[in-house]
Amino acid sequence: MSFASPSSSASSHSLALYGWDEDWAAEFAVYADQGLVPGRVVRVDRGQCDVVTPDGAVRADTEFVVPRDPMKVVCTGDWVAVDAAGGDPRYVRTLLPRRTAFVRSTSSKRSEGQILAANVDHAIVAVSLAVELDLGRVERFLALAWESGAQPVVVLTKADLVPDPVHLSYLVQDVEATAPGVPVLTVSALHGDGLEVLTALVSDGTSVLLGQSGAGKSTLANALVGADVMDVRAARDIDGKGRHTTTTRNLLALPAGGVLIDTPGLRGVGLWDAESGVGQVFSEIEELAGRCRFQDCAHESEPGCAVLAAVDSGELPVRRLESYRKLIRENQRIVAKTDARLRSEIRREWKRRGAEGKAAMELKRGKWGWVVSDHP
Repeated sequence: MSFASPSSSASSHSLALYGWDEDWAAEFAVYADQGLVPGRVVRVDRGQCDVVTPDGAVRADTEFVVPRDPMKVVCTGDWVAVDAAGGDPRYVRTLLPRRTAFVRSTSSKRSEGQILAANVDHAIVAVSLAVELDLGRVERFLALAWESGAQPVVVLTKADLVPDPVHLSYLVQDVEATAPGVPVLTVSALHGDGLEVLTALVSDGTSVLLGQSGAGKSTLANALVGADVMDVRAARDIDGKGRHTTTTRNLLALPAGGVLIDTPGLRGVGLWDAESGVGQVFSEIEELAGRCRFQDCAHESEPGCAVLAAVDSGELPVRRLESYRKLIRENQRIVAKTDARLRSEIRREWKRRGAEGKAAMELKRGKWGWVVSDHP
């Protein structure tokens, strides 16, 4: 079998189950001439990874693709070129260019990005209904999902714990208002409710399952796979949180088609250069901002601000605007740490606003002998 030929039928390829297609074949063609074989990374652990290849699953060392750039390390979901059968050990020789990547900032002080999953088509954000909804966290996940290039989906898990259909409807509406343009599904893995719709959605392409510990990700993964492939433990009654039953990112083939990457529970979800993702999550604010009198309106106290007018009229919830401001500021900080030019611009903007605020306060106090009236 020729692994390189773009003209060969991708659907009949032994890796088609894992997402191999003619575009990947074209990307790999040059490496086939070097005697390498294609594979997809299903798990990474301590400098080695499990790779599914036309020869079956193999264990490969990543020694030859250890970069200085943490964004280029081997990750679950990557397509790679590995040594042909017979090598001991087998080595990953190169990564094929990624189509998408779900990236968050690390908790380290070095301001590095961490890739959670590569070549993902759907980013499934699992949110437990067993605890109070944290809409701000949902917005944060969605910003990263949009930025990754994947289509986000919010799945409200443990729906069986909300027996009142009216209450459940209100919860769904709250999330839908928080996630414009994003499908919102309710699922009970315990009873199988909602799984048919979700199964159909993830049957095409690669999906990554994201969320906090205790959100029911492993239970959901088992339900989609149709077998107990992931360890499951009960969440604590006191706060609905669970232990990290999943400790690595695992790529699983689904019986109805498609593949699923299950991830460990995420305590911290820091933004990483996600300006466009934040804009998509808060699309209504971005649209309103286009109507502001000033192009550089900060939506703080400027005259003619359409965003503030929408807040005053009740069209835009205050919580949404505050969340938008928070994520924008956070994203600017993380980008500024690695972008000297942007860092300088932000400092100048801070100084400008500080000077304007000081001038306004002095004017109010009448320091310059001006008479200030609060009446027109």
